[in-house]
Amino acid sequence: MAKPKGAASANSSFLGRPVGANSEETRQRILEATMRCVAEMGYSRTTIREIAREAKMTSGSLYHYFPNKAELVKATFDEVATIAVPRLEQAAEQNVATLDKLLAVFDESVRVMRDFPLAVAFDRAIRAESPQHLHLAETSDTRFAALRNLIRDTLEQGVHDQELGSGVDVESAANAVYLVFRGLNEYAASAPPPQEYHATVAALKQLLRGQLFNYGVSRSTR
Repeated sequence: MAKPKGAASANSSFLGRPVGANSEETRQRILEATMRCVAEMGYSRTTIREIAREAKMTSGSLYHYFPNKAELVKATFDEVATIAVPRLEQAAEQNVATLDKLLAVFDESVRVMRDFPLAVAFDRAIRAESPQHLHLAETSDTRFAALRNLIRDTLEQGVHDQELGSGVDVESAANAVYLVFRGLNEYAASAPPPQEYHATVAALKQLLRGQLFNYGVSRSTR
């Protein structure tokens, strides 16, 4: 006997969506569609209908997963925020030397941007016009603060292990390295040609290693 429309069961959530691997795959597809729509059209112009079309489903089906656009956009934002930072932290933990830690975090941040190519544009759109009651801009600040804290903690350990130059101020150094990471994020958002992007990444890694300049030929005392 068919179950009346809207009735809940042991195999459905409070939103009425089915439970299981297929349900999670559908949810991920919806989140990816949301990120693309908001990144390309902005928060206010993005509608449930547009997201459903991008996710190749009906608006009615989408509502089984999320009750409204605000909750959907918040879930999309949280998805990226909760995945990115732990990945960067794990990359740092898998190395010992300070420079190796920073380079590992740098490499992982590149992979995160590869996995979420629209994340920066999505973040920009959210900051520009998302409703204040969602507090998404604050969540974004928290995520980037976590990255800076990771960099600072890594450098502090480097001071303890005597791996940093004498007289290096940890907070200032953390700001400098953090700006390299943020700059790469912004650069990736401009969608440069792949070859140019990878060459830039390689040059930034040379900069972090201190290999970008030939100090034996020219040395500035500034």
